[in-house]
Amino acid sequence: MNNNELSEKYDMPMEELFSRVDHNELESEKITAPRYSYWRSVFRVFFKKKVNIFALCCLGVIILMTYLYPVFFEYDKYGNVLDAATKHLRPMAAMKLLGYNIHWILGTGASGNSTFDAIWYGAKISVSLAFVCALINLTIGVIVGAVWGFSKKVDAVMMNVYNIIANIPYVLLISVLVMLFTASFWTMVFALTVTGWISIAYFIRTQVIIIRDREYNLASRCLGTSTPKIAMKNILPFMTSVIVTLAATEIPSYISYEVFLAYIGMGLTDMSLGRLIYEAESAMVTPGWEFEFWSPVAVSAIISIVLYVVGQNLGDASDPRTHM
Repeated sequence: MNNNELSEKYDMPMEELFSRVDHNELESEKITAPRYSYWRSVFRVFFKKKVNIFALCCLGVIILMTYLYPVFFEYDKYGNVLDAATKHLRPMAAMKLLGYNIHWILGTGASGNSTFDAIWYGAKISVSLAFVCALINLTIGVIVGAVWGFSKKVDAVMMNVYNIIANIPYVLLISVLVMLFTASFWTMVFALTVTGWISIAYFIRTQVIIIRDREYNLASRCLGTSTPKIAMKNILPFMTSVIVTLAATEIPSYISYEVFLAYIGMGLTDMSLGRLIYEAESAMVTPGWEFEFWSPVAVSAIISIVLYVVGQNLGDASDPRTHM
């Protein structure tokens, strides 16, 4: 097909169909590729699933209720303690007696207090404890684990430390520490973090061993790059999805530990979710009082499940293999 036929076929002059391209050595060296943002890709994959949007909305509501509700609504546990008629009421009975508002939708407790208000004041302590413990344990565990897995000298020492600490039951160690000190917020943080990071570090060490001898790490070592820098720059960014998944399991577990220890009488002296469950233990088997016990149990379960689902799905979305 000649030039005139091409021009007639596309109904365009030859000047528009063909144009001369100058040879430029500098331009030929340029590589054109679409811009790629890792975190933009992560959130694109994460928000693609509707269940993640729903779970994130639930998490947003939980965070708002946990930290903002106690700021705007004052809670007085003993405000109705002298009025016997307000104690141990079911939701409908509480609203008929005390007014139709959000404070009484879960009934009243042993002191005539609002169960709904008590739950969110307790959730603030429990959720804060979980976040603080997770931040400390993950920070120490990830850094130590990265160096542990990359350095054979550190590995020889840390394996002995791990073998000793790992054989001590974690719950038993926490219980002993809480008994030795006053069961306050920071005592519980100390008890949950003094050895809590070791299992995270061991898990990270195992993952690091898998990837430490890849070509780019060997090249960095040959060029004289220090071990901590290789661990922090070459290895940890590769393990983002693993770290996010760890956080998804660690945060709910600390809420569970706090609730369990409080339930057996060794938890916080402050009003946490675990403390509420412990104080309402007798209500579990008393007809008409069940809301006092099952309400904080249900809220603590919902918080743990939502945190776990959001964290797990964010961890999956953080894996670059899901970005294809």
